[in-house]
Amino acid sequence: MPRDLVLEAPGVRLRPLHARDESAWLTLRAANREWLKPWEASVPPEGEAPDMSFRSFVRLERRQRRDLESIALAIEVDGALVGRVAVAGIQWGAQRSASLGYWIAREHAGRGTVTRASALVLDHAFRAGLHRIEIAIRPENAASRRVAEKLGFTEEGVRRSYLYIDGAWRDHVIFARTQDEPRTGRYWGDEG
Repeated sequence: MPRDLVLEAPGVRLRPLHARDESAWLTLRAANREWLKPWEASVPPEGEAPDMSFRSFVRLERRQRRDLESIALAIEVDGALVGRVAVAGIQWGAQRSASLGYWIAREHAGRGTVTRASALVLDHAFRAGLHRIEIAIRPENAASRRVAEKLGFTEEGVRRSYLYIDGAWRDHVIFARTQDEPRTGRYWGDEG
């Protein structure tokens, strides 16, 4: 996997984070902390969160991309960082699967940016050889459910008490799609 993987579509550019992004990234995360709090996984109180600098975080993502464990990319709109999309937890061998995760700054929500970014990284992951990709979504997250639906994911069921989010273990609805399902429609690069 190229070190500086860049994926682009009209209105969106995906690229790895770099050490020089630290100030912009920390500002973006701080500005959206409350907006993301109901949806982002965190370490439970009895767990131990790793204390990681931004530079260490960037190095970890680079290593995971190189080792084909994860494809995590910053989302840019008009040259500004506005979110993140990741194909993570990649399993090779007989499984060839992963999970898709994403977030977007509040001021950019509802514009199709996450859907376009997700289509880009999913297409890349399927071309790289993954067969199945899942999205785990809290049942009440209507915006995220719309992303899954627009991209042709199929709802498969509920995983009870799946992730620790906003102070509690939360149920998630699982959506999935496979490499052999047609990728048609405006988010996949055609008008179908």
